[in-house]
Amino acid sequence: MNAKKTKLALAVTCALSCNAMADTGGFVEDAHFSIKARNFYMNRNFLDDRTSQNYSEEWAQGFIGIFESGYTPGTVGFGVDAIGLLGLKLDTGGGRKGGGTLLLEEDSDGAKSSYSKGGAAVKARFSKTVFKFGEQLMNLPVLATSDNRLLPETTQGWLVTSKEIPDLTLHAGHFTGLRARDQSEHDSGGMTSVDLFGGNYNFNKQLNLRAYHSDVEDYWRKYYLGTTLSLPISEGLAATFDFNGYDTKSEGRQLGGILDNRIWSLSAALAAGPHTFTVAHQRVTGTGNYTYGVDGNSTVFLANSVQYSDFNYENERSWQARYDFNFAGVGIPGLSFMGRYLRGTDFHTAQTDNGRAWERDLELKYVVQSGSAKDLSFRIRQASFRSPDRGLNFNEVRVITEYPINIF
Repeated sequence: MNAKKTKLALAVTCALSCNAMADTGGFVEDAHFSIKARNFYMNRNFLDDRTSQNYSEEWAQGFIGIFESGYTPGTVGFGVDAIGLLGLKLDTGGGRKGGGTLLLEEDSDGAKSSYSKGGAAVKARFSKTVFKFGEQLMNLPVLATSDNRLLPETTQGWLVTSKEIPDLTLHAGHFTGLRARDQSEHDSGGMTSVDLFGGNYNFNKQLNLRAYHSDVEDYWRKYYLGTTLSLPISEGLAATFDFNGYDTKSEGRQLGGILDNRIWSLSAALAAGPHTFTVAHQRVTGTGNYTYGVDGNSTVFLANSVQYSDFNYENERSWQARYDFNFAGVGIPGLSFMGRYLRGTDFHTAQTDNGRAWERDLELKYVVQSGSAKDLSFRIRQASFRSPDRGLNFNEVRVITEYPINIF
């Protein structure tokens, strides 16, 4: 079955590419086809005395193929996009699959040796407005597909994007399916339906405002508000302030629990040459945790949503201190370092009203700057999370290599 799905995904992409090359209009001239080869290793070592699994480890190779056509000539231009995804198991098993790694699809015999998924979307453009229907990757505050494992999530539905007014981008959409990161089934993410609208406006180069609304059938409705302010101070010195906030209330059958909460974060960053220093505060009020997932596993545009935790429990207050260094400042372009520490307090669970947790993340990344391997990236990420109140204490390592190949 996996082999059939793989062939289908590749056939769709190939057919679209061949049709595009046979055309001589803008459909071809503006077409792009790329493949991202992603190698992903991840382990998670739980430090608690557990009766269940206390160590997980997976290593896999993924391929992400994306085709985007241009538009046919005319008042209304038409086009088509397609995505083909393939994951290959390199090493896991022996009780190591799972535990939050989420790289590979499973069946009754454990991790599959391979899995694949694919889809296509048709699109139409009138003036500066685009209508798109089908399989899509999304990155909106109220619907964001996750791309932090081997293969990205995808969602199915329609989206209108309008840029008719200068500096204003508007979105409206309806989505009915979500395919999970480590699943090939059409609606493995459990989405009912999502209706959304909103937009973002650039007042100038320094100030941006974002506002969105979504309704997830039988789960919740969300309001989102965000703004970013960038302030150049002097040459080589700049400050950036970023605010993000959600208001969530459960609706219908309340499948996500009884929710009526607000969560917001405010971060301040100071960039001085190759150094960037960031502090952030985040707070949850009301009933329940800030909850997401069926509306995309990246629908958490908050400062303290980091490698493992989102610090999004009921009543939780959290702080972050972060440091970034760009080695281009000392003659090594492409090399960067990030370190951050977060602490959450006062969160509520069934076991405690004074929960505490902390997380430390370290990342070293290098991107090849020139030559035949240009844009090849190597990244190692380490996270430590401790929270006896949540029953979680573990260390985690991720090693990720990505090579984007632009076919045309």
